Amino acid sequence: MHELLARPAAQDLHDQVLGYRGFRFDVIGTRRRLLVPDGVVKVMLGFGDPLRVWDSCDPTRSYSGSSLANGVRTTSATGEHTGLIHGVTVLLTPLAAHRLFKVPMSEWADLSVPPEEFRQAPWADLPVRLAQIPDWGGRFALLDRVLRTALDSGPDNSPEVTWAWRRIQSTCGRIGIEDLAAQTGWSRRHLERRFRCQIGLTPKEAAQVMRLQAALRLKEAGVGWADAATQAGYHDQPHFGRVFKAMTGRTPTAFHADRTAASLSDAQDFVAGRVTSAVLAHHS
Repeated sequence: MHELLARPAAQDLHDQVLGYRGFRFDVIGTRRRLLVPDGVVKVMLGFGDPLRVWDSCDPTRSYSGSSLANGVRTTSATGEHTGLIHGVTVLLTPLAAHRLFKVPMSEWADLSVPPEEFRQAPWADLPVRLAQIPDWGGRFALLDRVLRTALDSGPDNSPEVTWAWRRIQSTCGRIGIEDLAAQTGWSRRHLERRFRCQIGLTPKEAAQVMRLQAALRLKEAGVGWADAATQAGYHDQPHFGRVFKAMTGRTPTAFHADRTAASLSDAQDFVAGRVTSAVLAHHS
């Protein structure tokens, strides 16, 4: 069985909840997916067999389980599973995750967080509640209700951090951090501290992620790697290649080969307008 449904959150949640992905895969053998840095917090609420996730650039950092939360990352993660995986992935902005989980997002950066780390409401019993609902529409509706209530009661985000995050996104990371800080009225150091707490990365790291995403989108649109690197703000193609390998653990050519070799039935991107993953292998 192979089910994969992408649904938007309710209209009033769109600026914080980027959507839901319902999935059910029966797999014979091993399936791997590379998750590239994309500025999204992904909360997987599973009710099937466990999967294993590890940092692609540091495989000693790994976690196994049926539920987990992936904080924003500057390096890729690899997910691997055999057998049945079944559940829902909630796609959040970092600012929404900060409000929902009530922890500094810097504690989750570049990590896959096991469920015992988020046992407070509304997450504690959500996998069980979702599993008891027989259809995807009912599951997505439950998530809308639960997340709306939790967001309403969560801590407010700083307007300055919210503005800076949106500015980094809108410029695809091509903005000087000193200029960014000056436009908030804060010192660079103060912006970095508050930004890390509510986003999980420094402004400079967030800009690096957005530049990587810009280059990946250009390549997906048919632009060659050299031109994509230049348009995304890298000094030259060798510089881009070094940064790409440091952030993903793969060369640009190898990553593109993985993307193009995947089956058309394998939806590789979780969020519209972002290149979020590549299916690496499916071995019998």
